[in-house]
Amino acid sequence: MIRSLNLVFCGTPQFAVPTLGKLVDAGFQVKLVLTQPDRPKGRGLELVASPVKQAAVKLDLPIYQPDKIKTNEELRTRLEEIGPDAIVVVGYGRIIPKWMLDLPKYGNINLHASLLPKYRGAAPIQWAIANGETVTGVTTMRINEGLDTGDILLQRESPISDDDTAVTLAPRLAAMGADLIIETLRGLQEGTLMPRRQNNAEATLAPILTKEDGRIDFSRSAQEIYNRFRGFQPWPGAFTTFRGRGLNVAGMKPTSEPVGLGQLLVKGSQLLVGCGMNSAIELLEVQPEGKRPMAARDFVHGYRPQPGEKLGSLPSGK
Repeated sequence: MIRSLNLVFCGTPQFAVPTLGKLVDAGFQVKLVLTQPDRPKGRGLELVASPVKQAAVKLDLPIYQPDKIKTNEELRTRLEEIGPDAIVVVGYGRIIPKWMLDLPKYGNINLHASLLPKYRGAAPIQWAIANGETVTGVTTMRINEGLDTGDILLQRESPISDDDTAVTLAPRLAAMGADLIIETLRGLQEGTLMPRRQNNAEATLAPILTKEDGRIDFSRSAQEIYNRFRGFQPWPGAFTTFRGRGLNVAGMKPTSEPVGLGQLLVKGSQLLVGCGMNSAIELLEVQPEGKRPMAARDFVHGYRPQPGEKLGSLPSGK
């Protein structure tokens, strides 16, 4: 009978929670959970524990929340005392130092939410949708000192549906990834896995999102704008300006109605805006600055957009 592996788990966001639960359910010995320190949130700036910490508390697992790990001698001592067979890393949010990479027999095993080498970086789910991909997936890999450049262990594909957002896709990939981590660890233990190098020539990047990524560029096609809208949920979302003030867009869909670039067109209770490549977006729900979200028909009735009025501003030269 194969003995149960001793593990250390490193993770912070909700995406990592299913993997932690599966490891415990599968009988692996999670000797320590590393997660980021509690952060102030909300209007009262009360300290809130990460989703992984909350899960670890419920599972009665030992927790450690260091501010830094690279030169943390206390952490190094604890990990050396545990002597983990593997360290499992899922969205921890810290660079794993070399001493930690070298510690376990089976290495540091990472779950990444893309089909590497595509979408290396902090926001693979968001950028896959934003770029109009129809298929993505999850990858387990052995971490090295590069950015998501380690050897691939296992991969599994998942379709992206036309109406998927980052919010709907992430839980599916998290559940799929949790199963893949279990399969990966058992494969390593049984010696049935053959790690393979990534083809760096095929690599693409998924950089951390910024607020500016949510600004709508109406010179893009309606489909591009819609894909970015889906990918950038819940943040940074999609926003523009109307009459010099901010306007968030909470619901939209592409349409083939001919409308001038950036111009608003009111058709009954419908609110359309012209985009690149002779396409248009129908705005379904909007939120003017300082107001609550409202249906397009209520915006039309309240603000009465005039013929030729535009949303936002186009990049220079367009």
